[in-house]
Amino acid sequence: MSVWYNRLTLMILARVVGTVVATRKDPRLEGKTLLVLKPISPEGKDESGYMVAVDTVSAGVRQTVLAVAGSSARMAEGCQDKPVDTAIVGIVDAVSLDEGNK
Repeated sequence: MSVWYNRLTLMILARVVGTVVATRKDPRLEGKTLLVLKPISPEGKDESGYMVAVDTVSAGVRQTVLAVAGSSARMAEGCQDKPVDTAIVGIVDAVSLDEGNK
């Protein structure tokens, strides 16, 4: 599954793998934390690619998170009317799949 496929879904399951420091950025992003995400499968296996997302839930490195992209990202807390394409909207505690759907 590619990142492009994941970006077409309603929510993106990912792991936080790093941070982004940008000393110069759009003023509307001042005070926002930018994190590097690695998309993962529901089983926790790495998918291809990376993405940068605005953190709205105080996620930390190595945590599994839910992210949204596109217009959904601009509806996340604190992201309205800001140049945001991907936003972290949840910290995942567990993922459980029905055995018949694996």
